[in-house]
Amino acid sequence: MTDMAVDIGGLRLANPVMPASGTFAEGLAEVIDFNRLGAMVTKTITWELRAGNPLPRVAEVSAGMLNAIGIPSKGVPYFVEHTLPFYRRFAPPLVVSISAPTAEGFARLASEISLPGVAAIEANISCPNIEEDGRAFAMRADSTAAVMRQMRAATRLPLWAKLTPNTGEIAEVARACADEGADALVVANTILGMAIDVNSFRPKLGNVMGGLSGPAVKPIVLRQVYQCARAVRIPVIGCGGIASAEDAVEYMLAGAAAVQVGTATFLQPDAMMAVIEGLERFCAARGIARAAALTGAMRDMAVVS
Repeated sequence: MTDMAVDIGGLRLANPVMPASGTFAEGLAEVIDFNRLGAMVTKTITWELRAGNPLPRVAEVSAGMLNAIGIPSKGVPYFVEHTLPFYRRFAPPLVVSISAPTAEGFARLASEISLPGVAAIEANISCPNIEEDGRAFAMRADSTAAVMRQMRAATRLPLWAKLTPNTGEIAEVARACADEGADALVVANTILGMAIDVNSFRPKLGNVMGGLSGPAVKPIVLRQVYQCARAVRIPVIGCGGIASAEDAVEYMLAGAAAVQVGTATFLQPDAMMAVIEGLERFCAARGIARAAALTGAMRDMAVVS
């Protein structure tokens, strides 16, 4: 029987499959057994109340989805009073995704939600940074280092950094995270894109531009996972277009220690269960004793006969 457990920066997961932030909420417990997940990842929360972006917020495109949700949030008091008690009922570790417009805001939020029942913090540093003219923290290594340094000083919880794929400096940003105390990387958030309705001549999103997710992004993010895994020694969590066990295996072979499933859940609510079960079958069929052995096991073309 395959040992499915993986270690993510000192946090033990029963298996390497978890939801991507923004695609998972309490209502999904009516459809799947949360206790079978490797971890639970909340929607991104902010300190303040946020209404989100104007409608429409979602548009289907070829091989994927565009979204410009805008991180709607009920704020920290609601999270502490309502959301956290709900997730304490389940066994998998709870990872709380957070966002703020400044480094100080990230540090304050990390400190405030370092509470019993929270196993790790996922810092969504792919959000706009008002100190850098609205560019995402994770676009550049220096702004990444600045925010990670303050968060690391603010909490003792494991700290995961969620990177943006919209940068040409992904390896440098990954190293900045590791150097400033991140325990793991989540690679990556959505790729910036847009779509236009040719009948109305209007953009399909109320915010004009949004994030592309789904199968279309997988080859790009898979490459970035490979680059990050080669650049740092901390675990990398792959996130982008994962809809099957084979997708998860690809990410792990490229260097991911675990994976997050996002857009696939909208199409198939039990997609994460299918990935877990398929991964177990994949390992069993090949006599792989530990799922963790897949991480970084891609063979170099030069040594394959």
